[in-house]
Amino acid sequence: MKMYRVVCSIAALALLAISQPLANAQASSDSSSWSDSSTSDKNLSEATTSKPANSDLELKYYRPSEHDKLRTYAFDSFGPYAFAGSALSAGISQGETATKATNAGIPPDWGQGWDSYGARFGSEFGINLITQTTRYGLAEAFRQDTIFYRCECTGFLPRLKHALISTVTARKGEDGHRVFSPPALIAPYAGTEAAVLLWYPHRYEAMDGFRMGNYNLLAQAGLNLALEFIYGGPHTLLSHHHVPVLSKATRSNPDPQ
Repeated sequence: MKMYRVVCSIAALALLAISQPLANAQASSDSSSWSDSSTSDKNLSEATTSKPANSDLELKYYRPSEHDKLRTYAFDSFGPYAFAGSALSAGISQGETATKATNAGIPPDWGQGWDSYGARFGSEFGINLITQTTRYGLAEAFRQDTIFYRCECTGFLPRLKHALISTVTARKGEDGHRVFSPPALIAPYAGTEAAVLLWYPHRYEAMDGFRMGNYNLLAQAGLNLALEFIYGGPHTLLSHHHVPVLSKATRSNPDPQ
């Protein structure tokens, strides 16, 4: 039942990613048709058609430099969220081990105690490191920008949708149009498969890595939610307008009002 919910969540993320460009394309088509049928509104039509398809998310896209990519990769791999997420996941697994249920506290072979917790923390940190390295590495090969940018929109639901869509999409081209991102989808599974093959007990197989990858993908969605609603780290500095909760406290807003 738990796996069913995870699969449904991943399918929902994929549908969100696919529906967004389709909706933009439909809006663009409707705008073009209106322009052809009504010459009296030419100026309004030109303003509408010149508006970027992703204007509801980010009004202006600035392609990141290699330095920007390296800085955000370091933040995602070694920043506070990487440590906090690893500590939380290790604690959950440690607690589940005590229940002695099937597959509880993966891997249950590591037992209890601080040494076991340290092993689980290191494992979770390694999974995230491989996940982020794969995501940024493949993004270079696919010529995609997988950096997370905060939403230009306001309101909880639009920002929530933006964060979830960004889990399986990326920016591409000079205009930064949003596309489905194989690197963003592959990376979470690469991290867990590496754990199964390199340091988990030998009884774990590739299918176990895939199953854990589902949860890792959801963890990446959680990371995006934290970047959107709490603190965006260096990601925030790449956006010229945003609505963060802690921008004043952290002085992360480059254009304070």
